[in-house]
Order: sequence, then structure tokens, then C-alpha cells
Amino acid sequence: MIDLYYAPTPNGWKISIMLEECGLPYTVKPVNIGAGEQFTPEFLAISPNNRIPAIVDHDPMGGGEPISVFETGAILLYLAEKTGRFLTADVRGRYQVMQWLMWQMGGLGPMLGQNGHFKLYAPEKLPYAIDRYERETARLYGVLDRRLAESEYVACAEYTIADMAIFPWIMTHKRQEITLDDYPNIARWYALCRTRPALQAGLAVMKDAINRNPQDNAKARETLFGIKTA
Repeated sequence: MIDLYYAPTPNGWKISIMLEECGLPYTVKPVNIGAGEQFTPEFLAISPNNRIPAIVDHDPMGGGEPISVFETGAILLYLAEKTGRFLTADVRGRYQVMQWLMWQMGGLGPMLGQNGHFKLYAPEKLPYAIDRYERETARLYGVLDRRLAESEYVACAEYTIADMAIFPWIMTHKRQEITLDDYPNIARWYALCRTRPALQAGLAVMKDAINRNPQDNAKARETLFGIKTA
């Protein structure tokens, strides 16, 4: 059994989707990030970067004591290796997957996160920051659209953990004031991924949670961003 420390965010969805895709049994351990539960000593023992998601695998590969894993890329790789799924076996294919996984973690996620923050939540509207992250978001969307012009899925012809990592961030496109009409190859891929029942099941985890978008609450923004919002 796997414990999933979780909130329904783009990073959280990556792992709930993967667990559903793999058919692994798991127990959801909700973490109210708007209330600061990610800063408790108990959670920090599992995820020292005080970010969700994290997992504890009580039946790890090779047996022995439970293994805890934080950071979504590491969790996706761990689950792929545990199950032998969604990470191609050949060297070239494997590193294609890993390259796009790292691209999401180092580029798409952080830049879209900053774009959303300065556009939607920053207490002061800073034109330079808004313009800088809008342009970088558009550049990254262009990178992905060009890639998907030559490949059915992001890394290769198969659905992999790279797709699972990227999809939840593309889900935020409307909130970030982006239209997929400008990126037809992303639109095709996005619709294709949405047909997967396991992906839909992963997105449904804690779908009706109270305060699903804690950034919309001023007090929660103080907790999340470490700034006074009013």
C-alpha cells in the first residue's frame, strides 16, 4: 500500500494520475496547504521541501522498511520502475522520456507557476514580471507544440510519465489566459490524453475538496507565498 500525501493541484494530479494508471492501491492523506499543514514536523519528515505531493511506499521494491519519496519527477520515476510501466526500456526512448520530464520540472511547471502568480495573485501588479512570464510561458508552449507536431505523445509514440507530468499544467491554460487554438498540436494531444479513464480518475481525487484553490483565499496566500496580501 502507498500513502499519497496530496492536494488537488497540478503537481498533485501528476501522482494521482500515475497511481490510477498503474492500478496501484493507495491511501490519500490530504494536506491542507492553505492552512500550512505542509510545514508540520510530521510532513517535513517525508517531504523536507514542504511541498506536496509525497508518497510512502509500505511495500517497496526489494522489501524492507517503507520508502518515502518527494518531488514529483522522483515519484514518477520510482513508480515507473516499481511497476515497469510508462518508462520505455530502450536507452534512447528512456532518455527521451527523462528529458521531457525534466523539461516540465525545470521549465514548464515553474514558469507557469510564476506566470499565474504574478498575473492572478501578486498583491502588486508588476508589468515587468507579468510580461516576462507571459513571454516565457508562450515560448514553452511553442516548444511543446513543435514537439507534438512530430510525435503522438510528448516523448515518443507511447503515453509515458512525461505526458502525465505535463498534462496537469496544460490543464491550467484557461486560468492562465491561454487558448489552445494557438497551439493545435497541443490541443490534439490534450484531447487524446483526456480520453484515458485512469487520467480522469486521477483528476477526480479530492475533486470536491473544500478550498481546492487556496490561492483564492487571502489568508491562505499569506501561508503559501510568505507575504502579506492585505
